[in-house]
Amino acid sequence: MTINDVATPGDFVHPAVFYGSDEQYLDLLVPFVTDGLALGHAVAASVPSARLRLLREALGDAADDVLLLDMEAEGRNPGRIIPGVLRHFADAHRHTHVRIIGEPIWPSRTDTEYPACVQHEALINHAFAGRDVTIACPYDTAALTDRALADALATHPLVWDATRRFDSDRYAPDAVVERYNLPVTPAADGCVLPVATTAEIRDARRLATAEAHRHGLSAERTANLALIATELVTNSLRHTDGGCRLTLWRDADHVVCTVEDTGRLTDPLAGRHPASPDQYGGRGLLMVNALADLVRLHTTPHGTAVHAFMRLAP
Repeated sequence: MTINDVATPGDFVHPAVFYGSDEQYLDLLVPFVTDGLALGHAVAASVPSARLRLLREALGDAADDVLLLDMEAEGRNPGRIIPGVLRHFADAHRHTHVRIIGEPIWPSRTDTEYPACVQHEALINHAFAGRDVTIACPYDTAALTDRALADALATHPLVWDATRRFDSDRYAPDAVVERYNLPVTPAADGCVLPVATTAEIRDARRLATAEAHRHGLSAERTANLALIATELVTNSLRHTDGGCRLTLWRDADHVVCTVEDTGRLTDPLAGRHPASPDQYGGRGLLMVNALADLVRLHTTPHGTAVHAFMRLAP
């Protein structure tokens, strides 16, 4: 694979890489890495842990020149991949072409996580438009569902597989963002707190802390959940006139903090813009994405709900 297979300087290239075996995975991605290093490109790979071990071993000494990250940790919440992984690396290497392998969708992703994963893949196209960056996203054709592979064709303008490179005729990222703008229904027995004034923010923090303790979150994660509730409620009061409703509830192996209000979120990349060092404000959703294990948003002309999931200990 040569540079002509990857990018013209100044172009953003975003292929779905379809592989059906370990051999295909390495045949497609090792040259992507080593050719990039030979050309002086900055190269990173954030993939699930088993794939990370496979890639590291195949690269040998070249692995020392690649930033290798475990996507199961860095990208557990898809909402933090763009600011915390992709933009963090690309922005640190603005003066050279950047190649990144990012694998945010793997077979054990849950049905609750999946909509956020697909929206993330679609939003990459907006986040990097015009950037001198190539982000190759592997998809395991032997283990993923037909739905996941079909969605990959809609979120990626290009497809690479073991035999060819081709344009996707199903590319429609904005339609994907809208299709997976799905509601999440809090449990009926959740603890609900209406919040109408800034004086009631402390009540929201107390409720989040109490529910975190009740469900057995660690001290650190209890503090994180309390901060998430505080940030979401503060955000609602700052940007809407009608107050908001906070719900703390249990969903399988997560404690969930849901904040609903009458505002409409118009920026699909909200919470994914990295904060500049001199930025004042505007960090609330970014912080929530950094702290939560999953964030799902649902917005309509009548209001917005943000659901922040904190995983319980096994």
